[in-house]
Amino acid sequence: MANMEKRRITQETFDAAVKENMEEFEMDPVEALREAVEQFNSQGVNLKCIVKAVPAVSSDDNQEEPTHEVLQVLNFLRTGKDSAIKRFTELCSLGFAQRYLAAQKDAYPVILSHCKKSVEEQEALLTALFALAALTDGQPDLLDAEGQQFLLNVLKEHKADTSVMRAAICTVRHCCLKHEQNRQDLVKGGVLPLLTGAITQHVACAELVKEAAAALRFMTFDDDVRVTFGNAHEHAKIIVLEHNGLKILVDAAKAHFENTSVLSELCATLSRLAVRNEFCQDICDLGGLKLIMTLLADSYEKPELVRQVLSAIRAVAGNDDVKDAVVESGGVELIVIAMNKHMNNSAVCEHGCACLSVLALRKPNNCKVIMEHGGVLAAVQAMKTHKDVVNVQKQACMVMRNLVGRMSELSKPILEMGVEDLIIQALKTHKECGDVGKAALRDLGCEVELRELWTGKHGSLTN
Repeated sequence: MANMEKRRITQETFDAAVKENMEEFEMDPVEALREAVEQFNSQGVNLKCIVKAVPAVSSDDNQEEPTHEVLQVLNFLRTGKDSAIKRFTELCSLGFAQRYLAAQKDAYPVILSHCKKSVEEQEALLTALFALAALTDGQPDLLDAEGQQFLLNVLKEHKADTSVMRAAICTVRHCCLKHEQNRQDLVKGGVLPLLTGAITQHVACAELVKEAAAALRFMTFDDDVRVTFGNAHEHAKIIVLEHNGLKILVDAAKAHFENTSVLSELCATLSRLAVRNEFCQDICDLGGLKLIMTLLADSYEKPELVRQVLSAIRAVAGNDDVKDAVVESGGVELIVIAMNKHMNNSAVCEHGCACLSVLALRKPNNCKVIMEHGGVLAAVQAMKTHKDVVNVQKQACMVMRNLVGRMSELSKPILEMGVEDLIIQALKTHKECGDVGKAALRDLGCEVELRELWTGKHGSLTN
């Protein structure tokens, strides 16, 4: 079945099946389409890249064969009808299948040439960039050296225009997701100071700050399965050490303290930059930690923001001094309040447990604070509420293990909350919990069954 699910067909094969349903079986277009979709789905064909629509005859008299609208519009653009570009963007924005079909029919060079010939005219450039951003969404492989240079030039030459900058940065972001080579090429081409500079220059423009912060974050991803070792860590270091990234992001957060979506983006990016002990300390010294804690206190109603804030706390608390600063500023209480408020949200529970686990590590005093303020109860409740979510179970096991690692006297009160049964349940349900679950049971002083993995199939010890 696994192989069947990976089967692909071409758009032409799908369209032919729809056409056959209409002509041979006299179905109406809607029925013919539905029948074709069901037929291919039942055969285990992946239709992600297929436009599920009936090809239409163009209003252009020269065209005889029906084709999909996105290809009709692409042909208009090829023949110099520039006004069609907005419609092309709309169609690409409908879904991946439209973008994929357009790319298969060589849309990228057409759109890039439109971008290049529009550079002198703001409105035309903006429209062309929107088309490029839409086309490259989910298709970073399309970007070539010419496209990279074009985007870098736009970012250098249109610094004053926030709309153009946003569209260009959005395209950069699309081309850097799951594409290590594009990231490395753009970084070599000087994209990082252009992104940090855009935030500094237009710090008051919320949407641009969000877009640029997200693009910086994407530069620190390690998500391209084709590459064994990426430059994620290196890019994070360059952003911080060479381009003053931490200060720029913290200052931007201070400038948008009322705007949750901007703050959420900035928190997420700061988390990705906290890759060294001293960077965590720098975020704290710049007022970033105070900002994050205030944010958690003021916005604990909003689960998405809470998740990002908890993720940021987890990242910066990798530094032992920052751990203490978090706890001293009432961080444990705020984390527990946030977890209890959003107990049904598995992501909040996962990040909340991860924060408590990091704060407890090697810090007996912090362990006492976590016990006193209901941290264990919150983790226990998270385990009960999200039995099927492996990451919640793993992080909650880590909390228990780190709490008793240097404070064995906490084992008894923790076990009285029914933790042993919950960990055993997690071990049975999720094999990924094996190591951390068994370590937690062992450190809590429970009996641990260490299953023998080697069965001696290749000969006996008694020979």
